[in-house]
Amino acid sequence: MTDLIGGRLRWTFTDGLTLVGRELGRLRQDPGELIAALMFPVVMVVLFGYVFGSAIQVPGGGDYREYLMPGLFSMVTFSAAMGVTQRVAADAARGVMDRFRSMPMARSAVPFGQTGADSLAGLPLLAVMVGAGLLVGWRPHRGLIPTAEAFLLMLLLRYALSWVGVHLGLVMKNDQIANAMVPLFLPFTMLSNSFVPTDGMPGWLRFLSDWNPVSALTAASRELFGNPGAPSGNMAWPLAHPVTAVRLWSAALLVIFVPLSLRAFMRRGR
Repeated sequence: MTDLIGGRLRWTFTDGLTLVGRELGRLRQDPGELIAALMFPVVMVVLFGYVFGSAIQVPGGGDYREYLMPGLFSMVTFSAAMGVTQRVAADAARGVMDRFRSMPMARSAVPFGQTGADSLAGLPLLAVMVGAGLLVGWRPHRGLIPTAEAFLLMLLLRYALSWVGVHLGLVMKNDQIANAMVPLFLPFTMLSNSFVPTDGMPGWLRFLSDWNPVSALTAASRELFGNPGAPSGNMAWPLAHPVTAVRLWSAALLVIFVPLSLRAFMRRGR
């Protein structure tokens, strides 16, 4: 029994790596998509850091661009869900998923391959964002270990969100619907503490912002980087314990959406 389970896991892992290579190869064949994705963080740094930054006061004082960068890291992290949704929906609409199901491969390898490829593709995006932040004056101040922990939290939550994207891509009827959902991504990230403090928001809106996982990741990053903008006074639980909140959000998303995604993949096309 143990050998059987081990063999199935190795089969899934090997097929998953093959599909990771397929997804990364597709990016190499479409360099325009990759270039646009790499330019997006730079545009966000310039737009928010210099255009809007002069009009926003940082709570407790400090440089706005140092306050901003953790929020932009969070924004890029949450872009994973929509990117994976679009790619999975496009594959499903073209019949690629049906072709995978007809091949002698582990069924669970397909969603694992999609999420693994997204995690790897997110590394150069994160590197570009770090470089842009360093150029405009952002710095982590608490040393190597807290800085590494902040980036690991981003990668963990990105991986969990990629499973949300896989599920959404599989349950949508076509890729046009997935593309139409992209504009909904921006309001979700804006309704947080990423770009402005939540203190001045109306009570109901502040409640939504404080419990938004974007806010938890942003607050955790500011805390671990030692950047300005740490919340004060009466705080919602996710902002008082942001590192723990991010871990719990990630675990909850994985527990919910991994089985949902696997089930949706097996049921699609029936």
